[in-house]
Amino acid sequence: MSQGVSDGIFGMVPREKMSNGARLMRDVYDIKSNAPIYQTEFGFFTFERWRREGYIDDSTDLNALFGFDPPARHHLDGLGWCEAGFYPAFEVKVLEDRGDYEVVQDFAGRHVLYFKGRRDGFMPEYLDHPVKDMKTWEEKCKWRLDPNTPGRYADFENRMRVAKECAREGRLIVLNVVGGYMYLRSLIGPLELLYKFYDDPALIHECMKTWFELADGVAARYQQHVTIDELFIAEDICFNHGPLISPDMIREFLFPYYRQLIENIKKRQLDKTRHLYFHVDTDGYAEPVIPLYRELGMDRMSPFEVAAGCDVVRIGRQYPDLIISGGIDKRVLAQGKEAIDRHIDSILPVMKRRGGYYPTCDHGVPEEVSFENYMHYRKRILEYA
Repeated sequence: MSQGVSDGIFGMVPREKMSNGARLMRDVYDIKSNAPIYQTEFGFFTFERWRREGYIDDSTDLNALFGFDPPARHHLDGLGWCEAGFYPAFEVKVLEDRGDYEVVQDFAGRHVLYFKGRRDGFMPEYLDHPVKDMKTWEEKCKWRLDPNTPGRYADFENRMRVAKECAREGRLIVLNVVGGYMYLRSLIGPLELLYKFYDDPALIHECMKTWFELADGVAARYQQHVTIDELFIAEDICFNHGPLISPDMIREFLFPYYRQLIENIKKRQLDKTRHLYFHVDTDGYAEPVIPLYRELGMDRMSPFEVAAGCDVVRIGRQYPDLIISGGIDKRVLAQGKEAIDRHIDSILPVMKRRGGYYPTCDHGVPEEVSFENYMHYRKRILEYA
């Protein structure tokens, strides 16, 4: 098969052959004004409450209940999310019993303080991280990031079969990679990392070189079978006042590796005409880093945390060619129908007219949000769809 075949791999699928979800999402990426709005959600932390209150159970079709659209993206995984893409992962084991609490080594090699018997649904306390210096990096972590470890490609043939089927529907094929900052933070720790940038830059570059080699090696395997539509990096490089490290640090320690990965993916594409979208995900006040990542050609950013000062209407006006999702204040959904109405009506008319946007909460829907409030929110969003 050769370039020009409209199979979603060697050539783009004609619009009439795309799935409905794929058509809606492609319109978002084309920044099509007044297009129907793609319906989805960032995630949920309130399902346990809604199950307890009897609104949903394991048989509930949540997509039908909430009016969500069919999948529009297919994710190629194995390269980490909030932590490094270790294979094998560290053994998860209890290190210390502290009465009501326990210290656990997690899959990323961190020592974590949990409530005894409960490891989800709250922010744990990280006590220690695996990388202290070059010796601990090599002994504990580097060998777990080898792109050629056979176990990384378990069930690979079936995974590629599914990816090809999604490509034929016109879905965006997305390569998910843990961003460099979040990767380094998971290895070294958020405070210790800041010192290492100054005290041991060689270690940082060695870690990032390995990050690149893993991401590039795995991407190359995928690209033998599919064309990648989007490179997504889970970065979380901002807090409530802006970036956690300086622009100079970002350019020195992250961008050379991002730039080379983007260049290599583009060179290997089976469809040489396909645009590779670059998507950066970060919590916190993200506006200061938008022009920075656009130096690498960033096309899309998410999820624009309102509590940190992000405003998708303002950002959408300032960057009319930026693809945006998120920007719905999760706190407002707990405040009642009138507050929800005011919030939705201040965002959706403007952003639908602009195009290139679909709404989700600016993180997972929190437990404080009642089922009644969330259903009202969904009703209002669907009115704009």
